[in-house]
Amino acid sequence: MFPISLIIFFLSLPSVLHSLNYVKLRLPLLAVGPESSAFDAAGAGPYTGVADGRILKYVNPSALCVGHGIPALGPTCGRPLGLGFNNLTGDLYIADAYLGLLVLRKNQTIATQLATSANGVPFRSPDGLDVDPVTGNVQILLAIAKNDSTGRLLKYDIKTKQVTVLLKGLSGPAGTAVSPDGTFVLVTEFIGKRIQKYWLKGPKANTAEVLITFKGRPDNIKRNRGGDFWVAVNQETIIPLLMKPEGIRLDANGTVKESRPINLQYGTTLVSEVQEFSGALYIGSMYTKFIGVYK
Repeated sequence: MFPISLIIFFLSLPSVLHSLNYVKLRLPLLAVGPESSAFDAAGAGPYTGVADGRILKYVNPSALCVGHGIPALGPTCGRPLGLGFNNLTGDLYIADAYLGLLVLRKNQTIATQLATSANGVPFRSPDGLDVDPVTGNVQILLAIAKNDSTGRLLKYDIKTKQVTVLLKGLSGPAGTAVSPDGTFVLVTEFIGKRIQKYWLKGPKANTAEVLITFKGRPDNIKRNRGGDFWVAVNQETIIPLLMKPEGIRLDANGTVKESRPINLQYGTTLVSEVQEFSGALYIGSMYTKFIGVYK
């Protein structure tokens, strides 16, 4: 078992901002950076990882739970960036920037470290993560550094416990999502401004193709229950380094089905994730102290 406890329940009062259709789920004192969220098979959550290494779960309006709140302890305490539930087992898989791939077993509060390298090459900055809904295998993205093309897409086989490199040469990989039937996985490239489609099964298995290219920079991508995918895209403006965040819903063919501007509430703050659950959109960002919810 990994010695660091990565889950603490948090309780917070949602607050209304700008509109009756938008609320904030505030984090505990000192917590910041809810980049990614996940819901378990029972619909509980959201669960989210924050800068000081904790995994937090929204429970109900009541009080606050306080942790150490020190992001500088990341090398010791971890920095969860990608979360995904295996709904077949109830296990929560975690892509941690410092600690690699971990799993939090159902009904436990201590995470187990599963892998820290692939083909003898250590992980560096694991970021996006998704669980194959059919096999339970875990797809992991590694973002090496800014402005390079050395990112990798990995697969962790839950039966053999082996890590396989599926795709190399990714330009700022940020998010990954597996199709409902497990035939392909989508990979966003923040620097490359595009989404690639990697085929896991069928006649195109083990090949990749560009699904869509954006004018802005895509971050995390999440599958919804209807089989479409929500992508957090930070659109570039005429002012350098300032972005206009929005959520974009795509189908499996890369057709844009819906665009949802969210800059009214977030301004030019970079948004890392837009996830649809139970009729609402949950917004993640490394730079906020809350999860935004559009209902």
